[in-house]
Amino acid sequence: MTRYDSPRLLADIGGTYARFVLELAPGHLEHAASLRCADHADFHAAVSAYLKTLPPAPLRHAAVAIANPVEGDLVRMTNYHWQFSIEQMRERLQLDTLVVVNDFTALAMAVPRLAAPDRHQVGGGQPREGSVIGVLGAGSGLGVSGLIPAAAGWVALGTEGGHTSFAPHDEREIAILRHAWRQYPHVSFERLLSGPGLELIHHALAEMAGKPEAGALPAPEITRRGLDGSDALCAEAIEVFCAMLGTAASNLAVSLGAFGGIYIGGGIVPRLGAYFERSPFRARFEDKGRFSDYLRAIPTFVITADNATFAGASAILQQQLRSIEAAPASALLAQIQRGLEGLSPAERRVADHVLAQPRSVLNEPIADIAKAASVSQPTVIRFCRSLGCEGLSDFKLRLASGLTGTVPVTHAQVTGADSMVELGAKVLDNSAAAILQLRDQLNRDTIDRAIELLNAARRIELHAVGHYAPVAIDAQFKFLRFGIPCNAHTDARLQLLSAAVLQPGDVVLIISASGRIQELIEVADTAHERGARVLAITASQSPLARKADIALIVDHPEDANTQLPMISRILHLLVIDILAVGVSMRREAGDAAAHAQTSAHPPQLPGVSASLPYARLTSHGQG
Repeated sequence: MTRYDSPRLLADIGGTYARFVLELAPGHLEHAASLRCADHADFHAAVSAYLKTLPPAPLRHAAVAIANPVEGDLVRMTNYHWQFSIEQMRERLQLDTLVVVNDFTALAMAVPRLAAPDRHQVGGGQPREGSVIGVLGAGSGLGVSGLIPAAAGWVALGTEGGHTSFAPHDEREIAILRHAWRQYPHVSFERLLSGPGLELIHHALAEMAGKPEAGALPAPEITRRGLDGSDALCAEAIEVFCAMLGTAASNLAVSLGAFGGIYIGGGIVPRLGAYFERSPFRARFEDKGRFSDYLRAIPTFVITADNATFAGASAILQQQLRSIEAAPASALLAQIQRGLEGLSPAERRVADHVLAQPRSVLNEPIADIAKAASVSQPTVIRFCRSLGCEGLSDFKLRLASGLTGTVPVTHAQVTGADSMVELGAKVLDNSAAAILQLRDQLNRDTIDRAIELLNAARRIELHAVGHYAPVAIDAQFKFLRFGIPCNAHTDARLQLLSAAVLQPGDVVLIISASGRIQELIEVADTAHERGARVLAITASQSPLARKADIALIVDHPEDANTQLPMISRILHLLVIDILAVGVSMRREAGDAAAHAQTSAHPPQLPGVSASLPYARLTSHGQG
């Protein structure tokens, strides 16, 4: 077994757990770990926690399988609040390659690599060589994928087939569907064929049996009681679940023409063990009317391998690395390679430096590039223009786009040697990088709770000091337009006096980059004593964040002793904009609902719109 030149990081990210392992050679996995997602603020924090447990070793390549659609650079989990930019994450982890794929796409790619002990056939049928394969599995959701044979191997389908509409098979399933409709206007197969779906099935059956109090059980307990025979209702729930899964599997088989077989993974079915083979699954799979004979010929398998998703992610990563090795890193690098002979000796040294370290060049100022290549700065500019670029900035944009498909933006230090064009580009790039990082770090659930708190507030008091006082004044302008009484206080004495007259139902919004200003911490204490709620926009792990009822974390350290806090103030203003837009949308929705019920608009304060269109809230007037 040939070991890789460096270990490869593999990850399987679900809504509850994040699993990690290192692959040292093909199929040779070590240092497996499973971390609770809830214990880590974001994906980067979880990866970093895992990496700290490992012996020091360089990591160059990684593949992540995630329970989420993956389209483009931005990944937003649907079953959890984590989100991140793939390219920014690659840079933060200092990787050469980071591949992120849907977890069931990875599972599908593992199927051709499964050995006989890694799968268990349920029912009859024989796989037809070189035919389409279907993959599905129930866990926190219902994943669906497929494999299409191709000349170079297999092509995995990235689908959201779990969200196809559920079709009941008998009167019992019609009753379960009616029960589900009370909660969901659209009932997909995933609503029933998942952990939460098993709980919903059990609750519906309990109501049908006249025992609604027996319906409040978690999925693991339903499975345990059903398998050990101690609870007839739980046993029936598992039976219905397996039958419904047979319907979903047969639908996938006829949709794909999956004569290569249907493979079942996920976290639920493999745990059912021998019961699954005697369950109604296979009978329901074949019960397709005129197409019953068609389906009898298609085999069904349960994937029993523990690390199948890792195997698939590894296969996808290997394909990616082969494609990189087989082709130039980008069209621009290929252009440089072809034109080497026509360059002057000095320009050739610049070209050699770019070809050797293309990603480093993206973040190097012109002075560093010139120094590394032992040339003058004008030579660097001439080299860029020889490639048809307008200058260094245009060259970097083309290089970044060719390397990654996205344009990475990172922090670059402004120096005295920078031209005015470079200075402007760095200031804008630094701001953009900070905004993108904030986007990835904001917790969606916390934002939602903050918006609800502000929307329900009797009164909002806004507190900030120093450079952040304009943020409080900006917030006052926005919330007053909703007709919410509010005041901005930027003087420490007035802040304490204002806090002393707060009442229950009031909300104090405290804005502090450090979260360590003693006067603002005293405001939070006084607000709690008065029965008011405290919302803070502040730094993580700060005293203010710990005292706040809801803390919106903005971490962007700036040395206020040497520079004005420009970027962090921009970030605080953007958080205020997010909150204002959210409150406006809530109020528009509430107004629409009230209007539908009463056919009349709710009363408004004189001269103040109770809910202005949120698109106008960021215009700041026309002056």
